[in-house]
Amino acid sequence: MSSGVFGPDRAGERIPVAVITGYLGSGKTTLLNHLLRQPAMADSAVIVNELGEIGLDHLLVERIDGETVLLQSGCICCTVRSDLETSLRGLLAKARAGAIPAFARVLVETTGIADPAPICQLLLNNPLLTHWFALDAVVTTVDALHGEQQLCARAEARKQVALADRLLVTKGDLVAGAELDALDDHLAALNPMAPRFRVVQGEITAERLLGGSTANPVRRVAELAEVAAGHAPHHAHGHAIAALAFTFATPLPWPRVRRWLAALRAHHGERLLRVKGVLDLEGETAPVVVHGVHHVFHPPVHLPAWPDGERRSRLVLITDGLDRATVEALWAESAAEG
Repeated sequence: MSSGVFGPDRAGERIPVAVITGYLGSGKTTLLNHLLRQPAMADSAVIVNELGEIGLDHLLVERIDGETVLLQSGCICCTVRSDLETSLRGLLAKARAGAIPAFARVLVETTGIADPAPICQLLLNNPLLTHWFALDAVVTTVDALHGEQQLCARAEARKQVALADRLLVTKGDLVAGAELDALDDHLAALNPMAPRFRVVQGEITAERLLGGSTANPVRRVAELAEVAAGHAPHHAHGHAIAALAFTFATPLPWPRVRRWLAALRAHHGERLLRVKGVLDLEGETAPVVVHGVHHVFHPPVHLPAWPDGERRSRLVLITDGLDRATVEALWAESAAEG
């Protein structure tokens, strides 16, 4: 099976799974259509909630079975009439049996009111999936016309933005520059770490959006930490979503880190929207990556080396109503327990 144009996953060459989310009418299907027309995406599998709703009919060539179709681009598309775990395992089994073409990546389009956190949790910690699949980028589309109103009124819209690795502002050609700038400020307050792109008709290259899990994780977390460290917690429009950055210059004892993360999950899991970190641990010569969403954390992954040459621990937490003092207090308590 191909490793894909974005490179193999270093943690075992698993198949990257990208999640495309965004509130109702924000352009998810338009983006998906544009991505699937790109040659680099020809060996993709696509999972959507209902095939009849996504407007891919002009791309369809043949139906493979009741839920799976082959697109002209070569992509495989299936509907989610059962849970995502079953759909992913089913696609993999069919590809291995030769019933459908092999695929190098998976794109999952959520419904407009979906919370992407359960999908991330599934891909981080489900043993039936994590051996074969890896969470790649979470891409969130935001409607420039209605995004500000939706972010203020809908918790789902804010959650979709807060969990994103990439943010796409759509329909910007229909909105005045000042309104776009205001929306951009709101997005930066909710998620200062995610790169923001303004797109028209979903026109953006796959390389700019995907590859979150296969890119250099040390450098990426370092970049996130720098942004978060310079971004004061912002109670945007009354919503206390903040990015908290932590760096440690000396190697950390893993038992203490484990106790700290366990306490965060146990006491504040619902407020812990996302955690990304690269750790320098005592007794380890290479970096260790940690990644979590709410209460669920993926088992730590060892990287071969420090590619950026800077050996230190860096963690970024995106939180909702969880302040830095509380997180630091738990860190202090983790030392006392040792």
